[in-house]
Amino acid sequence: MSDDDRKRDEAPGEGGDPWTQGPERTPEQARAEREARRTPEEPVAAQAESAEALRERQRLQQMEMMDRWIGGVLAEQRRSRRWKLFFRFLFAALILASLSATLYSLLAGPPGSSAAAEPHLGVVKVRGVIDSESPASAERVISGLNRAWEAEQSRAVVLHIDSPGGSPVQSQRIFDEIMRLRAEGDKPIIAVIEDVGASGAYYIAAAADEIIAAPASLVGSIGVIFASFGFEEAIERLGVERRVFAAGDNKAFLDPFSAVAPEQLEFWQTVLETTHGQFIAAVREGRGERLVDDERVFSGLVWSGEQALELGLIDGIGSLGELARERLPEPKVRDYTPRLDPFERLSRQFGRVALEWMGLPRADSPVRYQLN
Repeated sequence: MSDDDRKRDEAPGEGGDPWTQGPERTPEQARAEREARRTPEEPVAAQAESAEALRERQRLQQMEMMDRWIGGVLAEQRRSRRWKLFFRFLFAALILASLSATLYSLLAGPPGSSAAAEPHLGVVKVRGVIDSESPASAERVISGLNRAWEAEQSRAVVLHIDSPGGSPVQSQRIFDEIMRLRAEGDKPIIAVIEDVGASGAYYIAAAADEIIAAPASLVGSIGVIFASFGFEEAIERLGVERRVFAAGDNKAFLDPFSAVAPEQLEFWQTVLETTHGQFIAAVREGRGERLVDDERVFSGLVWSGEQALELGLIDGIGSLGELARERLPEPKVRDYTPRLDPFERLSRQFGRVALEWMGLPRADSPVRYQLN
């Protein structure tokens, strides 16, 4: 071996193998030597590469956020478009239903316009609360009465009643029309009470030539009612000031947030008693001597069908089916109650709910011939 080879073997740091020859070093010393041998350009390049990677990552995140935002906007637009289509379809369906009902009524004619070919009982229904905005309004019931009265094959006009009563004015209008038809004497008018024929509903029934009811039906309640609340002490405790502006000393005496003076209470009682007197006079006119001489009849009490028969409030126990079998060889009935326009009924109901929601007063009379 030459001298030069021997020197390389003996001096590994100057050309020998650093992994197998030379002094032993710790990991920290080896890391320090590598850092010392690194060229100055390497840290700059590493920093530049790290900054570029950061910018690329930020760009990708921004693109991802933009994609999510665009996706949300498109989803909201699709949802809004679906709701628009739904409401358009619903509106079109309502219009189509209204047009179909109108067309059907024009083609088929009103109930009773083409009378049945065979003798029958002409039925007019009085269902629910008697009110100008309800199915049992005076306009609707009177229209049905006249159709049943004018039908040639109608052997009797039957008021099929299931109502707790309602408006005094509406009840009086129907009563007067029945009495007018009854005075003509062309055909009998019979009232059939199903479950309830009380207060204003009995006011109507009293005008008929004959009243029949089920044994367990509720009949009577010949009285007048006004119901309200008094909140004047409640708003004082809550610290609420009531502001009512009116012209006339008694204009606001029915305000539930104001106290009622004794003279106002006395006056209001005379109004109720006057209306009650009109009710009693109508019942006496319609029933005549069939009523028993018992002041409890006009006290506002409600009676069962059997009790009402004993008091002369009704003439017999029975039902519409039994009446048809008694009056006709072949029992047939025909409904002459005018049909309800579904679109008009929906619009009226919507208007009533809107008034209640906004807190606006309705025009209904506070005095009622109604069973509570």
